[in-house]
Amino acid sequence: MTTTDRFYHIGFGRSDLGDDPPRIALLSGDPERARIIAQTMLHEPRMLSEHRGLNSYVGRLPSGRPILSATSGMGAPSLSIVVNELVQAGIRTIIRVGTSGSIQAHIPPGSVVISSAALCRQGAADDIAPREFPAAADPFVTVALVEAARVEGIVHFVGITASVDTFYEGQERSESANPHLLRRLRGITEEYRRLNILNYEMEAGTLFKMGLVYGFAAGCVCAIVAQRTAGEAIVLERKAAAVERAIAVAARAAVTL
Repeated sequence: MTTTDRFYHIGFGRSDLGDDPPRIALLSGDPERARIIAQTMLHEPRMLSEHRGLNSYVGRLPSGRPILSATSGMGAPSLSIVVNELVQAGIRTIIRVGTSGSIQAHIPPGSVVISSAALCRQGAADDIAPREFPAAADPFVTVALVEAARVEGIVHFVGITASVDTFYEGQERSESANPHLLRRLRGITEEYRRLNILNYEMEAGTLFKMGLVYGFAAGCVCAIVAQRTAGEAIVLERKAAAVERAIAVAARAAVTL
């Protein structure tokens, strides 16, 4: 392999992916989640790179299909870099496996949300397409995720996600270093709740726009780890089980795509 074959940020290139390269990637913000996916869902996983903490692994699903488990980092700017390079490396389907906070009372911690589209309030996405350009998931990926959750017997909800750039201010968290939220952010969670938006997260909207503009299939399943109708904190005792469920949904969906 030549150094020019290796992409600058993700740290690997097409030649690292072998003679039967993967066309689908499960993308996690957390490098530890990418590792867990590789070790629990893939046969003979092989690390491709730890460059910049963007850990990536290649392996095979039980069906024999090659697949990539990769790390996007936190937030849309980091994700946009990773996704751009993954697409250049030959990936044609990307499923985000994330964590998220519910803003609807009927969606409890421990469940999962499958995003059909996103309200996209993200600067990175504005560099991909105009703000009014729809941030919609690929419908076939969404259906595969829903069917996977049904088969796995996992409590799941399907609908619109709010994708924002910040964890604290943008999600109307005042219990932080900055309790003085801008006026335009005060009450925004209730406004989104009345619009039937299900949850907050920080990457899906940009991923969906990239998919539509760049021509790859994008989907998202998130573990619900906070209930914003009850408080601002992560419900840590529910997090591990919720993440396991989101991983199981994404891995099963990947078999059928």
